Amino acid sequence: MHSFPLRVYYEDTDLAGIVYYANYLKFIERGRSEWVRGLGVDQAQLRAETGIVFAVRRVEADYLRPAVFDDSLTVTTELRSLGGVRIDLWQRVLRGPDVLLTAAVTLVCLGADGRAARLPDAVRSRLSPPAA
Repeated sequence: MHSFPLRVYYEDTDLAGIVYYANYLKFIERGRSEWVRGLGVDQAQLRAETGIVFAVRRVEADYLRPAVFDDSLTVTTELRSLGGVRIDLWQRVLRGPDVLLTAAVTLVCLGADGRAARLPDAVRSRLSPPAA
């Protein structure tokens, strides 16, 4: 499981002083980007060399507790399954031990033409968990 720390800034909050719901999507996007980077996948290079990008196909999010200005949060990202063109992830936003948001996220690989494209083997091997 990958962990990504972040701080809630004033710009992340709404009139009530809590994190605006759509900003959690930005938080988990950052977590996914850092998860991929941490596994050694350079998304800009992948796009330049193969035309392949990762696109969000589906997000199912449960907002459990609010975050507020200056909170120190952690976004966790965990691979659930890896298909030919599909990547299923489980993400959480935590404040210490408290779970603020859970999200099931489905990504798809798209080619330069915008159609589904198979994940290259070199990338697949980096994203796959090591055999036990």
